[in-house]
Amino acid sequence: MGKNKAFIEIDGVPIIQRIHNLFKTIFSEILIVTNEVELFQNFEAKIHRDLIPDQGVLGGLYTAIYYSSFPHAFCVACDMPFLKGSVIRYLIEKMEDYDVVVPRTKDGLQPLHAIYSKNCLDPIRKIMEQKTFKIIDFYPMVKVNIVEENELRSLDLARESFLNVNTPEELRLIKKPKHVLQG
Repeated sequence: MGKNKAFIEIDGVPIIQRIHNLFKTIFSEILIVTNEVELFQNFEAKIHRDLIPDQGVLGGLYTAIYYSSFPHAFCVACDMPFLKGSVIRYLIEKMEDYDVVVPRTKDGLQPLHAIYSKNCLDPIRKIMEQKTFKIIDFYPMVKVNIVEENELRSLDLARESFLNVNTPEELRLIKKPKHVLQG
């Protein structure tokens, strides 16, 4: 896409700022895992580089869970501009004694919009050692609560929470005016 997706603007606000603003209303600790630390210095957050380099998104997930001061961490991609606090709070309520709480939409599991416990660290490390880079590959090693899309529908009528920006076409579609807006 030519630039760091976190800084793509939606309605004049960078995606990372939108996420940060929302997280400040929900969480007492915010972590940003990036290999471009200097770009994120202006955020009130703990900023870390990947503990285990060259592991892709799985290395970032591992790093976030490792550095979290809490037993669980909500982990999200930096290219999701329409996260909903109501959806995040619902996932938190579903944590109970699970190691992972992950939504499943019509597009499949959403591992970059999920909650992970510290119990996930060893299984993640094991699959990284096997050179497996799909997040869900460690799920069989832990207790997972899959939250189905129909449970979330009333919290996100426009189904925007899981939208992300991976291509210029997706960016163009996301920037179109919305008919249904909710907070």
